[in-house]
Amino acid sequence: MEAASAKRKVKPGAAYPLGSTVTPNGINFTLYSAHAEAVELCLFDSTGTVEQERIAVTYRSDDVWHVWVEGLSANQLYGYRVYGPYLPYEGHRFNPNKLLSDPYAKKMVGELEYHDAIFGYTRGHADGHLSFDTRDSAPYVPKSVAIEDSVPLQNHNAPISKSDSVVYEAHPKGATKQFPGIPTDERGYYTALAAPAFIDYLKHLGITALELLPIHFAADEPFLDKKGLVNYWGYNSLGFFALSNRYARKDAVEEFRQVVTALHKSGFELILDVVYNHTAEADEYGPTLSMRGIDNLSYYRLAQNKSKYINDSGTGNTLNLSNPRVIQIVVDSLRYWKTLMGVDGFRFDLASILGRENHGFDTGAGFFDVIQQDPQLMSAKFFAEPWDIGPGGYQLGHFPNHWSEWNDQYRDTVRRFWKGENRTLTKLADHLLGSSSIFERIGSNTEKTTNFVTAHDGFTLEDLVSYEHKHNGANGEENRDGHNANYSYNYGCEGPTHKKEILNARARHKRNLLATLFLSQGVPMLLAGDDVGNSQRGNNNAYCQDNELAWIDWPEAPSQHDLSKFVSALISARKRISLLRQTKFLHGEVVDTYQGFPNASWLNQSATPMTENEWSSSNDGYLCLLLVGNSSCKTKAAIITINNSSNDVCIELDTDHLPTGDWYSCIDTANPTAASDQINTSIDIKAKSVSLVLCE
Repeated sequence: MEAASAKRKVKPGAAYPLGSTVTPNGINFTLYSAHAEAVELCLFDSTGTVEQERIAVTYRSDDVWHVWVEGLSANQLYGYRVYGPYLPYEGHRFNPNKLLSDPYAKKMVGELEYHDAIFGYTRGHADGHLSFDTRDSAPYVPKSVAIEDSVPLQNHNAPISKSDSVVYEAHPKGATKQFPGIPTDERGYYTALAAPAFIDYLKHLGITALELLPIHFAADEPFLDKKGLVNYWGYNSLGFFALSNRYARKDAVEEFRQVVTALHKSGFELILDVVYNHTAEADEYGPTLSMRGIDNLSYYRLAQNKSKYINDSGTGNTLNLSNPRVIQIVVDSLRYWKTLMGVDGFRFDLASILGRENHGFDTGAGFFDVIQQDPQLMSAKFFAEPWDIGPGGYQLGHFPNHWSEWNDQYRDTVRRFWKGENRTLTKLADHLLGSSSIFERIGSNTEKTTNFVTAHDGFTLEDLVSYEHKHNGANGEENRDGHNANYSYNYGCEGPTHKKEILNARARHKRNLLATLFLSQGVPMLLAGDDVGNSQRGNNNAYCQDNELAWIDWPEAPSQHDLSKFVSALISARKRISLLRQTKFLHGEVVDTYQGFPNASWLNQSATPMTENEWSSSNDGYLCLLLVGNSSCKTKAAIITINNSSNDVCIELDTDHLPTGDWYSCIDTANPTAASDQINTSIDIKAKSVSLVLCE
């Protein structure tokens, strides 16, 4: 290996932007490390197997190490070796024998190989993670790639408000791996998401936003590697700018941009599930791949014993969002995906970590303040998973007003109600109107709640009505992993059955759950595959199953599936009827409403206002919500009935408690294919059903 001075001309270059920047005659490299003593830039051949040159990075500005190297061009492979103290008890784990990826790399090549050399310590040594390993890790780790920035992608469509949004959560591979109408050699890759057959199906459903599980460059955990499994969901990031190559046919960046362009052209938005709470370096026994070796003390939250990590994420480490430079890398990443890659919004995994300061979670945390005022991010949609496993980690309802939050209390209440549990009526009523008891405060509205019944984590809708126990044996953890509180019901048979009465009951149960979801105020999210009855055979934690168990089992004609047609009808009704998409929390006010009725009221089975005794009844599974708009609306009023009792109910229209007008049936889970006929005298509500009738 020749000395840098004999081969390359180097200059100080610029300390910003961070990462690698391709210029006409060379490349500028920058790396943040507050505690490093020396930094080397390592250049590799196009295969990533031969380290051709090491260049000392001697220029330093405000803890940013930088150098411009002449004669390099786009697609140059590189990594870093960072020198400094190896003093784990002081938080330092520098080891120049370990090749480190650039946290700002926009492209990575190669996959991580779990060889002993990738660890900063010597595995099996008596001193454990406090020991020091001298083997070179370069042959076993992915390499960073310097690429030219693409032309920014913009969504020129009119912004879709959250209240008008219908989010479809999907795995980037699992959603298309078995989707009919997509060429076989394209299924499961980024470009399949832009296939006409898939886009046409999203249009059929009425989806407005596709939300993808993580697509950042990630690594599999060593315990999965030993089992021959992979981290299929991708919640183990190794880079916040680079795309996973697993879903790329050739060029991940260009193929992903094709997807964004095609989705925007068809009127859809794209939301990314992002993981900024931890990295794939795990705890003190994890590998040294990037941030740990660059500046462990700056990038991670460390315990009082600084050789150990604070584990608020449950995956071994926690990113230190109290450090301004760590906030910077997250915000720079968001800007990159929003501007250059055209993404419309983000769902933040374990988002409480992002708002945790040294004193605990803070709605006014520095990270929240930075992104709220950022001109490039102000138009992005933000969705929080509002919990982590750290102290005070459950923060539902406490994120800034412009954030929407995954509402797990909505999920559990809806499941428990339709399972037949007592004392869920009041909570369900609150959730139907946007969960004001959780989210209402000055400046907030119903867009704060993201409502869902199922998500990637947990039972699918089909399994929710088919299994009472998780069946996660395929994960190799003796069924210990995954949730135990599923609030599911199997109708007397665990798993598949041919009994028609059970199949009919399960089908109606699914329709009831879906109807409840789409008739609730807030932002509805549908798990991909629930629209066609997809099953994971009772596995409620399929995070490591990159196979037919986790890939959606699509029917030959998805849009003709009975459940798919019902979902499409529900979403169509939601879009057509503004009463179902109100942003204001409703509390029964009478302000410019049709015939002077309250904008929201709760009626009993006699169509009179519910009494306190009826609200507190322990076994009454019946709710009737009357929504009333103003006279200028096409739909003047709507009645949503949710009946999980064993009795049919008949509501007479000739009552002082209902507006007068022409009433029409719209949705009935007991008769999902019925026409929308006019109702003259009474509304007949079947047991175990949800119905929607309209006054126009």
